[in-house]
Amino acid sequence: MAVDTPAKIAILGAGPIGLEAALYARFLGYDVAIYEQGADIAAAVQAWGHVKMFTPFGMNRSPLGLAALAAQDEAYRPPGDDELLTGRQWRDRYLVPLSKTDLLADHLRLGQRVLRIGKEQLHKGELVGDAERGDWPFRLLILDRQGVERIDHADVVIDASGVFFGPTAWFGEGGIPALGEMERMASGAIEHALPDLSGEDRQRYAGQHTLVIGAGYSAATNIVALAQLAREVPGTRVTWVTRGPPFCEQDSSVRGPIRIIPGDRLPQRDALAREANALSKDPACDVTHLPETVVHAVSKCSDDGPFHVRLIGRHCDTLSCDQIIANVGFRPDRAVYEELLIHECYASHGPMKLAAAMLSAASADCLDQKACGPLTLLNPEPNFYILGAKSYGRKSNFLLATGLAQIREIFTVIGDRPTLDLYSTPPRRA
Repeated sequence: MAVDTPAKIAILGAGPIGLEAALYARFLGYDVAIYEQGADIAAAVQAWGHVKMFTPFGMNRSPLGLAALAAQDEAYRPPGDDELLTGRQWRDRYLVPLSKTDLLADHLRLGQRVLRIGKEQLHKGELVGDAERGDWPFRLLILDRQGVERIDHADVVIDASGVFFGPTAWFGEGGIPALGEMERMASGAIEHALPDLSGEDRQRYAGQHTLVIGAGYSAATNIVALAQLAREVPGTRVTWVTRGPPFCEQDSSVRGPIRIIPGDRLPQRDALAREANALSKDPACDVTHLPETVVHAVSKCSDDGPFHVRLIGRHCDTLSCDQIIANVGFRPDRAVYEELLIHECYASHGPMKLAAAMLSAASADCLDQKACGPLTLLNPEPNFYILGAKSYGRKSNFLLATGLAQIREIFTVIGDRPTLDLYSTPPRRA
């Protein structure tokens, strides 16, 4: 739905997509408020900042971003487009400087969490399917860093809050919690992300027995790092549980729990998958792989004691371990927009039109994922859009370059200009 400048656009999340969407809006003349619940920008990137990215810098920046940085500081020199940066390097050398430009700095609302979003004078079931619903502004319930609530208003809302700090998936059979998992998650005893195993988290895992659950690239990253830690610190052991069987690659030397993409165009990703697969079947290393197995129950006799884990499936056993890393994925936090008209995919919980369009994709490789057109980003709720990783719901193959394409597409709708593309010819600032 077209919205004229200088309408106010509320953007949820000051991560890469939130910042880039805000920048696009500011270049077009919209008023913008970027709400970030953390104390600083790109908190999720900072959390995995020690990890080297699969994609080069040229795929993780926009021409508009470079234009804004060059206009702000003639001495600024971006990383080379072919450089493979760590998350921390990307954040420090591009995202943080971008957030400090004149276009964005005064529009950041750090430490401001958006609790719920509704419509002025309208409930969820009113004016359904009526274009007039778009004439009413959004009401945003905000919780600031002092714990004080307030109401803000906006004409357009873009949810780019991602999934990293949202609810995680469960590792029990059938996707529901294993016995005792909810209690252990609430206590913070189970890790779900990418600990810095060669840095600040080293002591927690050194000389310990760690259970890793999952068969994606996050699990592979942790397995490789833990195996290196085991070479350096005696007594470090890893048990790797995956729900499915090993992938049967034609080359038996690379068969394992991580799917190998033939002719992978991202060498860093390919090398990680191959190394993790090799570790899964190397009897000389300290990694034991248990395929076709799931966790049935997890418990502890004391807070500082070991975990007791009951496994079922191909490997029925009860094991004791010191740490658990569950790399089983994330889910979108949908509570914030539960009073709005959002048509969700019943499988992924992403926006239905986008999820349906993505079903036609023949490849699971994120490099083959394309933006599916502005119409796929529309919801029954006028002027409300979900962009970035959250738009993929439970799917994990989101690529930042796809998110940039989403930004370009959605502003053709907001600005009612089908050919609008600031990325092809970034405007000059006065």
